[in-house]
Amino acid sequence: MDKPRIRVPATARKGEIVEIKTLIRHPMESGQRKDASGALLPRKIINRFVVAANGRTILDAALYPAMAVDPFIVFKARIDADTKFEMTWYEDGGASVSESAEVKLA
Repeated sequence: MDKPRIRVPATARKGEIVEIKTLIRHPMESGQRKDASGALLPRKIINRFVVAANGRTILDAALYPAMAVDPFIVFKARIDADTKFEMTWYEDGGASVSESAEVKLA
């Protein structure tokens, strides 16, 4: 998996709800397509996306083969203190990649 991209605002006011955008490059192979010789391509998708804010899980999403290539995920969170978001993408077969971003109080 490639290194994910995360976009968060650098600062926010206490109590403000901010939008967080993530993008990860991944082919999201469903396991239903065939290669040139007619053999099924094995399923290999990002099957789970987890977000923790200051160590507390705030989002735990299951992803399925119908997800698009290069999953783009957008969610919102309320900022009540300086917040470090730790995001982890899990792939079939056990591979995972994590990335973090921080929002400071203005």
